[in-house]
Order: sequence, then C-alpha cells, then structure tokens
Amino acid sequence: MELTNDILVSIKKNIAHALHSDFYKKHFAGINVDDIKTADDFFKLPFTEKNDLREAYPLGICAVDTDKIVRIHSSSGTTGTPVIIPYTQKDVDDWAIQFARCYEMAGISKSDRIQITVGYGLWTAGIGFQLGAEKLGAMAVPLGPGNTDKQIKMMEDLETTVLGATSSYALLLAEEIAKRGVKDKIHLKKLVTGSERWGEKMRNRIATELGVELYDIYGLTEIYGPGIGINCPLQYGMHMWTDYLYYEIINPTTGEQVKPGEIGELVITTLQKEGAPLIRFRTRDLTREVLGDCPCGSAFPRIDQILGRSDDMVKVKGVMFFPARVDEMLAGIDGVSSEYQIMIDHLDGKDIITLFFETAETDAQARKNLEEHVGHGFKEKIGIAATIKAVGMGDLPRSEKKTPRVFDNRY
Repeated sequence: MELTNDILVSIKKNIAHALHSDFYKKHFAGINVDDIKTADDFFKLPFTEKNDLREAYPLGICAVDTDKIVRIHSSSGTTGTPVIIPYTQKDVDDWAIQFARCYEMAGISKSDRIQITVGYGLWTAGIGFQLGAEKLGAMAVPLGPGNTDKQIKMMEDLETTVLGATSSYALLLAEEIAKRGVKDKIHLKKLVTGSERWGEKMRNRIATELGVELYDIYGLTEIYGPGIGINCPLQYGMHMWTDYLYYEIINPTTGEQVKPGEIGELVITTLQKEGAPLIRFRTRDLTREVLGDCPCGSAFPRIDQILGRSDDMVKVKGVMFFPARVDEMLAGIDGVSSEYQIMIDHLDGKDIITLFFETAETDAQARKNLEEHVGHGFKEKIGIAATIKAVGMGDLPRSEKKTPRVFDNRY
C-alpha cells in the first residue's frame, strides 16, 4: 500500500500518541517523531512483535490513563504470557463501525438475523460479530460456540439468514444439517467466517452444503479484532479499512518491502486507536496486495485471502513447506475431501510424515489408487515422500473453533 504524505501525517500523530505508553517509550527510545519526514524514514522504524506485547504485560502498551479503558481483550493463543489489549470507548465504537461496514459490504442489512457461533470472553471474535450486528441494526443471535443441537434449532426457529463461524465449525454444521436432513428448514443465505485459513475445496463444499455465499472477514485481537477487512461480493481479495489502519507487506526473512503484488507478511500500523496504538505490528499472516481498482467500486484497497502464517512453516527431512501447499495439492484431485491431517514423527533416527485425507470412496482398490495419486502429488508439490492414508468422510476430528492440521510429534 502506497504511503502518501497524508497517511504519513496520520501515522506520525499515532506515533506521538503511542509514545505515551511505557512500551513505546522504551521501544522507540531515541526516536524523534519530527525526524520522520519520508516513507523511507518510517520503514526504518523497528517492527512491533507479539513477543514485545507479551513483555509489556499486563498494561504496558496502554497509551491513555487506565480510567479511560472500558474493556480489555486477549489474543487466542494458549501458551506463554497472554497479550492484553486495552480499549477505550472510542476504540469500541470504531470497531463497531468497521464491523458494520463489513456486513454492509457483504450485502447484509438490518433485516437479517445473524447467528454468532464464535467464542465470547477475552477472545474478540464473538463480541466483534455482535458489535457489528448491533451497529447495523440487525438481530444478533449470540449463541457462541458448541451445542450443535441448539444451533440448528435456533437456525430453524429464528430463520437465521447469516452465520458467523470459523470455517471448521461451519463445515461441522453443514455436515450435521445434511445428516439430519433439515436443509429445507434452514434459511441461511450468507456465511461470514475468519480466524483460520481454508482452501478452495473446503469453501466450495461449505457453500454447496449450506447453500450460502461465503465472505472472508479479517482481523486480529491486536488490531481491534475481526472486522478490519472483508471481501466484496465479487470475491476477489479483502477490502481493508485504511481510514483506520495502514498496511505494508514485507519479506518475512529480510523485513524489506516486497514488490507490489508479491506474497509476503502483512504488517499493520493503526491510525486511530487510543488504548493500544501499534506501529508496524508484524501479524505473521502471509498475503499479497491485490493490484488495481476493484470492479465493485469500493475505493478501499485489497489484500488476498490469508495464505498461511510465516511461523506455520514445517521443516521435514530438510524440506520447508506451508500447510497451504497441501491444500492446493488436494484441491486438484477429484474424489478427495477438503479435510486432511498431517502427522510428523521421528522413528529409528529419521523423520516420517503421514498424510491422512478423507474420501467418500469405499471401494478398496479405488482408495488405493487415490492414495497413490495423492502420494505422487505430495512428492511433486511438497518435494518429499509421505505415507498416504485414505479415511472415510467424517473420520478426521472436527472442531468448534480452529481445526488443527499439522501434528508434529518429534519434540
């Protein structure tokens, strides 16, 4: 994204505000805001990493008096010191505006009924979906995760038109609705989903089984939460709300700016956040900028769907790959479901990788042929040999949150 003079002025105001926090006083020690005169000056500033925010626990990132903080949220990670993000009332209001804008971009209106199945509490997802619905004036149905029986009953009885869910839980619901034979009682029109990467095969399967339009929403706790970007009905890239943030895409190894359109790591600087302003925050999400104007007419720039995370890379037998490559490989093979699982073990002094995939095929020879086909594709696409095992539809575990794909048992 081009860093214009107007954006640079906004960024400098945000940096001056950030310097009220204990964290940035230390992180930007010796940096004078007035010395930042060009884009190159800005790109020389140090990145902010998630580990930096952990070290600022609990409220070292706070840039206002704590009596102005109306809420805190924490990232969804389950290990290590949590990251605490404080919000002022303006931050909450701004987040609601952005999320409502996402709903509007997806063609959702106040006449819709939005069933929210993502988590509430310290995690930002559930309350973000609800904030946006209330700002829009739509009916929120805040069930939260789990209790599939109740989820489906509510869909039927309240005639829910929009589902907010992780892709994993949306798939679980789609399979359960099909199993119960109640699709004709479901009124869903749209699915708004985020928090995990998903391949085209999974997208197509959910869209077909639920009969919905799919919308990818983007966000992370450190930058408000979900709702800072969404794809439009043309379904090519996510529009980012750049009146609230500035983004850049960098080489995750060198930290340098990539060329326009190249894949890299998304880095975000907030422009209006009060409680926890962030400068050059490394999201670890891999994407690319979608170049040119969108035919939908929106002036907000676009990034591609999230392709994976720079810290999701797996190294086996000296070969490094991202799980997204496995998605791409399986998507091109007929008869193979979207669901897979990778197990990595270390036995007898060597690494062993096993790929499980689901298939509706029941014939033993046909399954064997599929395993051979997938094995050849894995070797060609990933660059190493793997043990391939076909399993039945629904045999791999489903999740109400994010479904783990890779299990590394070597450590």
